[in-house]
Amino acid sequence: MSCCEEGYSLGFRTFVLQGGEDPYFTDERMCRIVSEIKKAYGDCAVTLSIGERSRESYQKLFDAGADRFLLRHETADFCHYSKLHPNTLSAENRQLCLKNLKDIGYQVGTGFMVGSPFQTTENLADDMLFLSSLKPSMVGIGPFIPHKDTPFADKPSGTLELTLFMLGLIRLALPYALIPSTTALGTISPIGRELGLKAGANVVMPNLSPPSVRKKYMLYDNKICTGEESAQCLECLKKRVGNAGCQIVVDRGDAYKP
Repeated sequence: MSCCEEGYSLGFRTFVLQGGEDPYFTDERMCRIVSEIKKAYGDCAVTLSIGERSRESYQKLFDAGADRFLLRHETADFCHYSKLHPNTLSAENRQLCLKNLKDIGYQVGTGFMVGSPFQTTENLADDMLFLSSLKPSMVGIGPFIPHKDTPFADKPSGTLELTLFMLGLIRLALPYALIPSTTALGTISPIGRELGLKAGANVVMPNLSPPSVRKKYMLYDNKICTGEESAQCLECLKKRVGNAGCQIVVDRGDAYKP
């Protein structure tokens, strides 16, 4: 059974295809994947999170049936961005990609890490201004958590308190937005995802990837939910969401336009 088949049988009606900027996944391959999913599951939304591409590439994927695109702006401050990324990447191009995606007609998701290296309070204020200007359909934020095999291995993690504060601010600024309570929150606190929902988040995202390959996507150390089966993960989320005083609604979850 494929991930989509299993997810559909469990009631999911939206799928996120997420990966790095892998040249193997050409426009032709991605368009074929998207169109096949939409052909088999026409009542489902397809969300892509595959990084910076040309406007032409984004248009082809949209025409193939992609509904949404997740691309975190990471930080709105150009100088801060340059401290976090190699010289081949720029905040200017990242923000241009987001503009192109929105112009094409995608439901656009963006976001940033809280407590990332070199981040200042002014950077967070700039992030809020950027969100208010872009008016995205989705905003994903979470605490920075270092990975032992990266240049930022010795940097401190972002805090639960500041992340929850920023979640609350985003909910007030963008009342219509889809805001996930992330796995990173659950990694830095046993009740992090529950607290995220109480602070203003309204989305949880179970991992439908086969457990045998999940550890290939270890973005940070001690990531939770790397060994659960999809059904187990869903039951776990139902309990956590219930503990936060909410209940799971399984549908496309389209954000309304402001």
